[in-house]
Amino acid sequence: MDLDLHSLARLLQSCNTHRWIHQGRQLHLLFLKKGLLNSTLTFGNRLLQMYVRCGSLSDAWKLFKDMPERNCFSWNTMIEGCMKSGNKERSMQLFDSMPHKNEFSWNVMVSGFAKAGELEIARNLFNDMPNRNAVAWNSMIHCYARNGCAREAVKLFKDLSLNPFDVLYRDTFILATVIGACSDLAALDCGKQIHARIVIDEVECDSVLSSSLIHMYGKCSDPDSANHVLNKLKEPDDFSLSALISGYANCGRMNDARRIFDSKSDPCVVLWNSIISGYVYNNEEIEALIFFNQMRRNGVQEDSSTLSSVLSASSSLGTLGHGKQMHTYACKVGLIDDVIVASALVDGYSKCGSPYDACKLFNELKYYDTILLNSMITVYSNCGKIEDAKCIFKMMPNKSLISWNSMIVALSQNGCAIEALDLLCEMNRLELRMDKFSLASAISACASISSLELGEQLFARATVIRLESDQIIRTSLVDLYCKCGFVDDGRKLFDGMMKSDEISWNTMLMGYATNGHGIEALNLFTEMRQAGVRPTDITFTAILSACDHCGLVEEGQKWFYTMKSYYHIDPGIEQYSCVVDLFARAGCLEEAMNLIEHMPFEADASMWSSVLRGCVAHGDKTLGKKVAERIIKLDPENSGAYVQLSSVFANSGDWERSAQIRSLMRDNQIQKNPGYSWADC
Repeated sequence: MDLDLHSLARLLQSCNTHRWIHQGRQLHLLFLKKGLLNSTLTFGNRLLQMYVRCGSLSDAWKLFKDMPERNCFSWNTMIEGCMKSGNKERSMQLFDSMPHKNEFSWNVMVSGFAKAGELEIARNLFNDMPNRNAVAWNSMIHCYARNGCAREAVKLFKDLSLNPFDVLYRDTFILATVIGACSDLAALDCGKQIHARIVIDEVECDSVLSSSLIHMYGKCSDPDSANHVLNKLKEPDDFSLSALISGYANCGRMNDARRIFDSKSDPCVVLWNSIISGYVYNNEEIEALIFFNQMRRNGVQEDSSTLSSVLSASSSLGTLGHGKQMHTYACKVGLIDDVIVASALVDGYSKCGSPYDACKLFNELKYYDTILLNSMITVYSNCGKIEDAKCIFKMMPNKSLISWNSMIVALSQNGCAIEALDLLCEMNRLELRMDKFSLASAISACASISSLELGEQLFARATVIRLESDQIIRTSLVDLYCKCGFVDDGRKLFDGMMKSDEISWNTMLMGYATNGHGIEALNLFTEMRQAGVRPTDITFTAILSACDHCGLVEEGQKWFYTMKSYYHIDPGIEQYSCVVDLFARAGCLEEAMNLIEHMPFEADASMWSSVLRGCVAHGDKTLGKKVAERIIKLDPENSGAYVQLSSVFANSGDWERSAQIRSLMRDNQIQKNPGYSWADC
């Protein structure tokens, strides 16, 4: 071959992007004129490779069909080109037609389908491979790990390591991938076995493999082993240090996490993110915010993960003002359209009791993802905007299990129990996976309509999928029994279950309270404290409600004040309402009025109605008139206030004024709400 042809070949090699396609076609014509394509296979293959690199598969396909002779390189070039362009079907057709497949051909097909997430096709090709090499094994293991099949990835690695003479299990890329799968499964023992094999076989730990080991130990709550791996590295990379910081943080060892962070003289944004999120995870929000300010003073540019952690700290502190400042800052640095930041802002506004700001932000966003839309379903649900929540759910292109669960909870909490159960049936019809949250939410929906039979059927479904012992499921069932009036059955179930937090205790306490078992509720509350479970505001709502239903004035008064003085929980509107109703029922109307006057928020019509009922029951005509006027001012359409005020006058023998109130109702066209009842047949 003369110099001129060598130059042409080098020029052809340089044509590797779409903008060089014109020059490539001119070279093609030149080769045709010189008669090189029919005489030299090398030039045909180089032209074929050029067209594939330039993204012109139609030209490549024409050339391939016209080639008088083809070898493995020709076939592989076309197979790889079709695979990379997304035409997997054409790639498969070519592969099936290829007369002599080599190792590269198999690798392209296995790795191509693996990267596309087509696990079954990739596995079938892998199984058919005459000689599986490191590329194929790594492609399959990585494919399983990346697509949520970590258990299959580990199982495949075990198959590889069964042959002690096969050295492929020592491949560092394969080892790093399978260790990552162990991290996803939190399979510490399995990860340790692989690490031991690495040490015994004297596999050299490069930065990728070491980082995988550190991440695995950190995620599996064994940061000391992670630190041991790190200490063997001459120059640990930032990702390894980040994994170790996160590992210590996840175990609550922030002093050790801080020590690792301080060991780096000029930490990058990844390390700052790890230490900030670590403090947030350990409920040290103030420290997280201090580090964020220090990061900015050091001139380190924050990213979406930084702002997400800082917003999480703000929402945990309940500081709406700081959340709004971060919202403004996100706009300033151009991160407001990042879905991670937007999701954190929506969640922050919701937790800080400002759903209006969350909804306003959502309406201004350009991009959404499934996580953000799930958050908005919850926000709209908490606002009572159930129709908006339904619209979001219907428009979601990709619904996750959390999407379905969030919608079921939203419907159940907003008085749409039948729709919630219909949605669960739709999940069942579509053969979607259900988890403990799906079934627990559906059982709660049954509880809200007192449908014991359907609730027990759902528990039977939980038993089939081996969730019958789950605490969340059993707590929902306790709630079902209590709301259906079977308190003793609820208590039997409660006594036999594991109680790791206050939720199950609160459920049983509320069950006693709503069924009028005040003494039993107080006894259970004593057991709860003896078990070392700290009461919450919901606990005190249940206790005060129990005292209210049973007329235990002194007991209720004691726990109302103990709530603040001993447990440092500020009473909310629910607790004040319980105590006001307790005083009013017992005839302690002066105490009820005094409590209303000194509470930190305005009384609503419901609270005043409790006082009015007390006035009716105890014949206090003067106070009753004042209270009724308050209610009518707050809620002019409230027929109950008119009726009860009329009863106050009637009970005291003032029939004329009682009739005047009735007449006033007619003149104002206020209709008395009719009574109704229903039965679950």
